[in-house]
Amino acid sequence: MQQAEIIAVGSELLLGGRLDTNSLFLTEGLASAGIEVRFKSVVGDEEADIVEAIRTASGRVKVIVLTGGLGPTLDDRTRQAVARATRRPLRRRAEAFEGMRRRLAVWGRTPTRAQLRQVLIPSGAEVLPNPVGSAPGFYLKWKGCVLVALPGVPSEAKQMFAVAVAPKLAREAAARGRQGRIARRMLQTFGLAESDLDLRLKGLVRAESGVRLGLLASPLGVTVSLTTCGIGLIADSKGERVLDRLVKAIRKRVGAYVYGEGDETMEEVVGRHLASGGLTLAVAESCTGGLIGHRLTQVPGSSTYLDRVAVCYSDQAKIELLGVPKLLVRRHGAVSPEVAAVMARGIRLRSHAGVGLSVTGIAGPGGGTAQKPVGLVYVGLNAGRNSQSSLIREFRFHGDRHSIKLRASQAALELLRQWLVRRGSRARS
Repeated sequence: MQQAEIIAVGSELLLGGRLDTNSLFLTEGLASAGIEVRFKSVVGDEEADIVEAIRTASGRVKVIVLTGGLGPTLDDRTRQAVARATRRPLRRRAEAFEGMRRRLAVWGRTPTRAQLRQVLIPSGAEVLPNPVGSAPGFYLKWKGCVLVALPGVPSEAKQMFAVAVAPKLAREAAARGRQGRIARRMLQTFGLAESDLDLRLKGLVRAESGVRLGLLASPLGVTVSLTTCGIGLIADSKGERVLDRLVKAIRKRVGAYVYGEGDETMEEVVGRHLASGGLTLAVAESCTGGLIGHRLTQVPGSSTYLDRVAVCYSDQAKIELLGVPKLLVRRHGAVSPEVAAVMARGIRLRSHAGVGLSVTGIAGPGGGTAQKPVGLVYVGLNAGRNSQSSLIREFRFHGDRHSIKLRASQAALELLRQWLVRRGSRARS
């Protein structure tokens, strides 16, 4: 199996101003071509450091993918570093210039002197056109390695890799008689800690099976991944069948805590249930500040099931917009199951929706007490008068303000998902 290294270039990645997200889709794309990413490196804008990173990578892998440092400014030095590391001098390439000229013309612009530096490509390299930006990339074979340089802008790098790089890598693998891919499955869970999941899945995957089991925790839950890593399981139906069996076994052990597969998000799953059930939703948010509404509206077609979202942050807003009685707030406090219940009912009655969802809590870092600590969150659901259509749940989350808001939004959507699943089951029975 070929092995790869991803090198992310940019001092901003080291100074805390920006995250490297390109390696996420690059890892998946390379796996689809049967190439396993063994190393990921981050290097600043110093040319000598980039040269060192390239030379180190060339000594341990056969595929090197660089992202970043192809822009028009003086601190964009990937082209120069590749030329220096490979001893392939930079040459102005007509196809690179023409691609840039056409792209800029669409935007009503012409290349500047600084941008013309971007058409300098190491000799012997193939120019990779940029379908969405102005910076061309390149594909170079050197010392038995394939070296790919892509822009750092994620939308550009993703398009260029999918259109120009992935097919080329797959064709070369087929020519070597190694066509295939690394098969992978992912299950998305919420409600179980990573350690609890680990216990439930203990002994499921044997070391000699050729499958790797991975757990990745985040405020949105724990992702369970299964990846074929044994040669005999790659690029054949046997590997797919093994993964299918393991997915079924995981679902049996984990149960309702699994909410999705692959890259599915909670908001996508909830939206699908709402749409299939012909239901509409209204949301009243306090501590999450509109985050639930934002997540729901990120899903195309959400206008068919999302009626409205009200951010009722202050006590007065809850009273005026949702009909929460002043006495109730005074007696129990805004963060209480009683207020969450009235918020859910109030937003449903004041909308055209069949389901009302509410969330109220203390996101921190201040505002907590011994009785009501930071991280205390109540979620309410109201879909009618009977007890099966009214739910209240208490949660106690940890982490910083951002993490608590994420966890609270996920918990609210999960409560809604579970209710929708039960409703669907009752309708089918």
